[in-house]
Amino acid sequence: MPDSRAKFSLLGSVSLGTGVMIGAGIFALVGQVAALAGGFMPLAFLAGALVVAFSAYSYVKYSNTNPTSGGIAMLLKAAYGSGVVAGSFSFFMYVSMVVAESLLARTFGTYVLRPFGLEGNAFLVPALGVLAISLAALVNIFGNRLVEGSAMTTAAAKIVGLAVLAVAGIAASGLSSFTGIVAPETAPEHGILGFLAGTTLCILAYKGFTTITNQGADVRDAKRNIGRSIAISIALCAALYLLITTATAASLDVADIVKARDYAIAAAADPLFGAWGVVLTIAIAIIATLSGLLASLYSVSRLYEMLHDMGQAPVLPGRISHQSLVITVGLAILVTVFFDLSQIASMGALLYITMDIAVHWGVIRRLHSTIGARRWVPVVAIVLDAIVLFAFVAVKVRSDLLTVSVTVAIALAIFLNQWWFASHKRS
Repeated sequence: MPDSRAKFSLLGSVSLGTGVMIGAGIFALVGQVAALAGGFMPLAFLAGALVVAFSAYSYVKYSNTNPTSGGIAMLLKAAYGSGVVAGSFSFFMYVSMVVAESLLARTFGTYVLRPFGLEGNAFLVPALGVLAISLAALVNIFGNRLVEGSAMTTAAAKIVGLAVLAVAGIAASGLSSFTGIVAPETAPEHGILGFLAGTTLCILAYKGFTTITNQGADVRDAKRNIGRSIAISIALCAALYLLITTATAASLDVADIVKARDYAIAAAADPLFGAWGVVLTIAIAIIATLSGLLASLYSVSRLYEMLHDMGQAPVLPGRISHQSLVITVGLAILVTVFFDLSQIASMGALLYITMDIAVHWGVIRRLHSTIGARRWVPVVAIVLDAIVLFAFVAVKVRSDLLTVSVTVAIALAIFLNQWWFASHKRS
């Protein structure tokens, strides 16, 4: 157990959470959400914040009582016991976080190549994504002190840079741009289902708060600071997302945002600020995605380590150091190479929200009294999760059945793997 000097401060844990959120939330998802929610895209990000605010309650309550690394895996174990159910949903969380890293990596490649007109290159985008994952892994080998230091610096740069761009964009477009988000010209193609499906993707923009719960043992004064860190991170990101999406919607119509879905923020900067705005946006995107990878790899590898200690995850043969990090990096690279941004975002959302429902049901069923949770809050969280998940599946089955099928196959493979592990332990 590291001493308090090596632990994350409140500012450090907030930086860790926002580092993951902002990287995936704005630069990777704005165009994807606009394709589903139409002109209501900024409101979809606010709706996502509402869903996550209810969801975070269960995690905060458990972490306040049991601040451990791999906190979500421990929560599921406490709720369902050591077995197939807890192991499977823990792996849902793990895989969704690996997928989020691939989302960041491909976004990095897309924005780096944007100035050269190569943002759609099928080879260079994943190649640069693989490079970004590898660099983030090397930094993580040096430990959480370097991760915290880089997270604090880059989080400040991202927040300030994006806030300046957003405020300047809204000022240039006029305050009437806020009216446009309430009564937009372009309605969602699939109506309310489209808006709710867009909200599902927006949840990915906030799920970085789980990064904080997964490294609870590394937070200074954890019982006090984990909940505060999560609340501050979600509120900060919600405000920033509203500003930047409003500015984007004021700069481009929905058709243009969807056309530039993988680099929508950079595309929106061009008509407002010209070349310097595009360069600044790309620079912030590169910082955001790289820092998000740094923070995410740290948390995800700790989660895998916890799953292994619980007997629910395999290790590599031989004496390979940093095994959890190596496995996590390898899986993230595979997803980066074989799937595009839209597919990656869809898989991550489906797995994460399914796991989230399991967490809340576990709190309602068994943990509410021991962690001091009011049951009505996770009940509301399950209802909200179920609504957006149903809408997302209904839309995706018609437009992208392959990705839904691959996600179902991954889920089945996880359950079968955990069943084999449980049978092997019994024998």
